[in-house]
Amino acid sequence: MKPYTRSGRARPQSGGWELTIWYVMRLTGLGLFVTALAHYSIVHFVFDPAEQTADWIAADRWGSIAWRTVDWLMLSFVTFHSFMGMRTVVQDYTRGGVRTLLTMALYIGALVIFAMGTMVVATLPFPVK
Repeated sequence: MKPYTRSGRARPQSGGWELTIWYVMRLTGLGLFVTALAHYSIVHFVFDPAEQTADWIAADRWGSIAWRTVDWLMLSFVTFHSFMGMRTVVQDYTRGGVRTLLTMALYIGALVIFAMGTMVVATLPFPVK
């Protein structure tokens, strides 16, 4: 029988920032799995997709603070998890000034996308019923 071998990135031994990122990546991955599965199940199984219209999305989904919160949480999980995953790739495959430039571009891109998504979720008007 072949012994079990680990795959993936090992937990950082040094602690600090890298260990924090390592743990948060696992937590956001779990949160992303839960929110994406809940989103898919509710939108495609609980409600009939054939009956969903733009009015349904505007009135029922975006009219609820709970839906907006879930969508914002999913945005947070996706943004952090994806950009920190790309940061890991950049850290593994680049060195020097290119690494610094790409890492800063990733941080700035993540902040811009997160800010734009948060503004959309927070400022869409609630529909009048």
